Amino acid sequence: MHRVFRSLLVALLASTALLVAGCSSAPAADPAAYTAVIDVRTPAEFAESHVDGAVNIDVQDPSFDQRIAELDAAGSYLVYCRSGNRSAQAASRMEAAGLEVVDGGGLSDMESAGWAFVS
Repeated sequence: MHRVFRSLLVALLASTALLVAGCSSAPAADPAAYTAVIDVRTPAEFAESHVDGAVNIDVQDPSFDQRIAELDAAGSYLVYCRSGNRSAQAASRMEAAGLEVVDGGGLSDMESAGWAFVS
């Protein structure tokens, strides 16, 4: 019984590690795969550095929902922020609006995936 429990625990931990690793990395750097790459940080953060070709739609701005309503509903969008918190919020709101969204996570996730940045 102890060996069975131990084997199940090891399998569960390994599965969890794979799931977490899979969720924490951004999609490979292929801008052509998306209608737009959207940085959901503040304009000041965006001005400091952002993914090359990204557009800025601040998730904390009161006009966020209006701005995403103007996006092509047939498009596919990649969102990112500094740490992954705001991108998760933005992705949720965008999905609720009927958009296809990939949450790229934070800046380090995007950099690790090979996305180019500009200052």
